[in-house]
Amino acid sequence: MTPDRRLALWAGVLYLATFATSFPALALKTPILAGEPQLAQAAVGTALEIALAFTCIGTAVALHPIARRVSEPLAIGFVASRTVEAGMILSGAIALLALIELGPDSEGASVLIELHDAAFLLGPAFMASINAALLGTVMLRGRLVPRVIPLIGLIGAPLLLASSFGVVLGAWDQLSVVGALTALPIAAWELSLGLWLTIRGVRMPAPATADPGVGDALPATAGGARV
Repeated sequence: MTPDRRLALWAGVLYLATFATSFPALALKTPILAGEPQLAQAAVGTALEIALAFTCIGTAVALHPIARRVSEPLAIGFVASRTVEAGMILSGAIALLALIELGPDSEGASVLIELHDAAFLLGPAFMASINAALLGTVMLRGRLVPRVIPLIGLIGAPLLLASSFGVVLGAWDQLSVVGALTALPIAAWELSLGLWLTIRGVRMPAPATADPGVGDALPATAGGARV
């Protein structure tokens, strides 16, 4: 297994791990956020959210050596945005831990719930759209995976970003039908990317062999190849 294949495999597995942690975490923490004293269930959900934060950072670290060959600024930007997303997820987990300790009927419960909801909006919503824009551009420009995969992310990024601003402005809730529908393309992008990286890896272009004057008019891709 080549180093690139190994990195792609790790990135794919970690992307799939974000699904294995995020959706169960959402289901497990929802009752306590609604005021129900499901403390043990919420504790498991919080543990999954903490794991989710580390899988987010892991995807960026694994892909950085590959992405930087296409664009160093975009690769660094992706690591930074993914780290910010992980930080927001951990902030929400801190609020959940405090809510579990104090109980959903405590005096400060409403403040902790609002803090969690704000972190949930800034992390898996706002930052997820930025992540898709950065990494989707790298994947499309470098032709590292089939074109349709990054296109899904690049289409979904502005939709999720607009939806997130709609939540901030009070037009709808993040977990409303509108919020869920606008998040679907990003979910499809991350799932398809995770599966492809795990099963197939990335396609690194070979060094340029094009005729002078023809290749010079076309954009460079990873490894210096022009296609």
